[in-house]
Amino acid sequence: MPTIDFDAQREYDDESFAAHGVFRSDRAKVVCGFFEPGQFIPVHAPDSDVVVSVRSGSGLVREGEVDHEVDAGDVVVVVAAGTARGIKADDDTRLEALLVTAPPPTEAEHDPVRQGLREGVFDPD
Repeated sequence: MPTIDFDAQREYDDESFAAHGVFRSDRAKVVCGFFEPGQFIPVHAPDSDVVVSVRSGSGLVREGEVDHEVDAGDVVVVVAAGTARGIKADDDTRLEALLVTAPPPTEAEHDPVRQGLREGVFDPD
């Protein structure tokens, strides 16, 4: 059984959150996410479910109109497909999380993420 080694995947980026894919199939995608303080995945609403497991640090997970404060060990069980979601590290700590999406989002569904990152905006609405 393959394992996910966060220590081997850990790499931060000063410009944007870092996502390191560790598994992908037609049915699911698994990513190790590394966020410097204040970094984020902009709010977007792909047609996939996502599970977020916070490994270290703290921040928030947006689910629709609700912000969930998260800390190490927290698991946001599922943000349903089509529901707006985003992840943001608190301003004073790094955040590491395991993200599982099913099915994997399309490139077009990631356009709002790329736009939010270019504009430096967590919630582009």
